Amino acid sequence: MARITESRSASFWPLAFVFTLFVLFMYGPMAVIFVLSFQGPEGGLTFPLRGISLHWFRQLAEGLGTVDIGAAFRRSLGVGFVVMALTVLLSVSAGLAFRKKLRGGNALFYVTVASLIMPSIIVSLGIGLQFRLLDGGIKWLLEAAGATGTLENYGTSLGLFTSAAGAHLTWTLPFGLLIMFAVFNRFNPAYEEAARDLGATPWQTFRHVVLPLIAPSVIGIGMFGFTLSWDEIARTSQAIGDVNTLPLELQGLTSTVTTPAIYALGTVTTVVSFLVMGLTVGLAMALGRRQKRPGGTV
Repeated sequence: MARITESRSASFWPLAFVFTLFVLFMYGPMAVIFVLSFQGPEGGLTFPLRGISLHWFRQLAEGLGTVDIGAAFRRSLGVGFVVMALTVLLSVSAGLAFRKKLRGGNALFYVTVASLIMPSIIVSLGIGLQFRLLDGGIKWLLEAAGATGTLENYGTSLGLFTSAAGAHLTWTLPFGLLIMFAVFNRFNPAYEEAARDLGATPWQTFRHVVLPLIAPSVIGIGMFGFTLSWDEIARTSQAIGDVNTLPLELQGLTSTVTTPAIYALGTVTTVVSFLVMGLTVGLAMALGRRQKRPGGTV
């Protein structure tokens, strides 16, 4: 039997060439960083490679000068998980609320997503200013109340889990809301009606019917929340107070560290992002297979 070959159109190869350039543009710099981070002790910041080893990763673990990379790493993980949890909670709650007609709902939606088009540094400056004004008000109240001891010990409300987390939420929440709105626009309310007909309470309906169906999207929102917070710089810079997250430390080190240790740090942060994305995709796929099994959740 003769083999039938499908002829390619004239535009295939030009489009394939453009796509290849796009992939190289997106992932080429990342690959270069990965390769250069595994240089030997005599390695530099450019090619050619001078040996292959884990020397710069060991140096990274020992510390880079006065910068505590481990502490910055833990701070970024902490704020990332907090922002992830808040993004999921607020996005799902808002998605459920917007299923009904809300007075002023359109205005609220536009105000929420407006932060996506605002320059990040302006958002950071605004949040930092708000918390400094809050500091002034708190100090005035403490002084008026005569709480001199508390006033002397009071520093600032700017911090990792206050102003910095709030700044990150201005970036992650709009994405979470848009995902939830898209999910609930396609959601079939017949499942909820069937659960209520069988005597389920609103909470039971949400827990046993709605949540399993939207779980993959909720997991995706969590991934967005963590990864967007994990590498955020501009919105954090003016709103974090007297500590730094790992991306801010990395930005500062680019002007002082002139060894492949800076590449090793970039490799570690990128690997963490890929691990989070991999776990998220794996969990979403597992939930999808579970729903398709006979006897699985609807």
